Amino acid sequence: MRVPAKPPLEGLKRSLEKKRAKGERLPRDGFLRETFSLPRQEARAKAREWLERWPKQAYWTEIESWAERPGDMIEFTMRRLPSAD
Repeated sequence: MRVPAKPPLEGLKRSLEKKRAKGERLPRDGFLRETFSLPRQEARAKAREWLERWPKQAYWTEIESWAERPGDMIEFTMRRLPSAD
């Protein structure tokens, strides 16, 4: 029995290189992330906005990390799945 030859991958390579050059990459885990640096009250409001717009039960939305910065600023990263499917 004859083993089929490998298909040419040049088209796929070019496509991947173009997307990478444009920065069109999702993290390997599939989550969308956005980092904010806001005053404490605005940071709370932004986190609530995310959790209301993309509920945790459907999108696995959460505050991935946060840190206090000088001047009562909070730097935090929110993450969620791109869709609820």
